[in-house]
This record gives sequence, structure tokens and C-alpha cells, in this order.
Amino acid sequence: MAKCFYCDKSVHFGNNVSHSHRRSNRIMKSNIKRVKAKVDGSPKTIYVCTKCLRSGKVERA
Repeated sequence: MAKCFYCDKSVHFGNNVSHSHRRSNRIMKSNIKRVKAKVDGSPKTIYVCTKCLRSGKVERA
């Protein structure tokens, strides 16, 4: 699974809880995109979460 280049955000784990309150495992995936961005002055393809994209941490190539 991809991980955010800037904030290291990746999958989270939790529980599905049914109406009868039985629990089963669940994976919550972060909204991570493959983006071409400038890293150390050169263009590179990295994985970035949408929160970092919107906040301006990423300079697009």
C-alpha cells in the first residue's frame, strides 16, 4: 500500500460493528494519489495524500 511522502499517512485499522454489535476487522484506506512533483529540484513521481496536496506542501512538476 502507498504511503504519503510528506506525512507518512497510510492505512488505518478498526472494526465493523453490526446492528447486533458483533465486530469484525476493517481496513480504512487513506486518499493517496500518485503525483509528479518537484523533489530536491527535479521532477519525481511520489505518493501524496489529498490533504497535503490541498495544503500546498507539494510543488507540482
